[in-house]
Amino acid sequence: MSKMYFTEEHEYLKVDGDTAIIGISIYAAGQLGDVVFVELPTVGKTVKKGDEIAVVESVKSASEIYAPVSGEITHANETLEDEPETVNADAQGAGWFFKMTISDASELEGLMDEAAYDEFTRE
Repeated sequence: MSKMYFTEEHEYLKVDGDTAIIGISIYAAGQLGDVVFVELPTVGKTVKKGDEIAVVESVKSASEIYAPVSGEITHANETLEDEPETVNADAQGAGWFFKMTISDASELEGLMDEAAYDEFTRE
């Protein structure tokens, strides 16, 4: 059973064991408006928490995506290269950006659960 975490930068992590699926939250997708381009990280790249690893561009702005935890990128959602609007249609489902293997599970402790994130986005 996977567990959801959120960052203050509006990324989500769907964590199952030491694997995480990362994307931007439904809230973030709504704030961005129509997504027109997604630059994905390189598979096999090792990242540290806080590293800039992807970019999402909308008709309004471009935003960097940061590594929410340290680990290795194992998959990139290449569908987004041809269909970036998937992010708007299903941000926390088919619109995921990449998958990674988490190298330090203790880094999850500083992240928000869904209830805390909902409260965070209301403030």
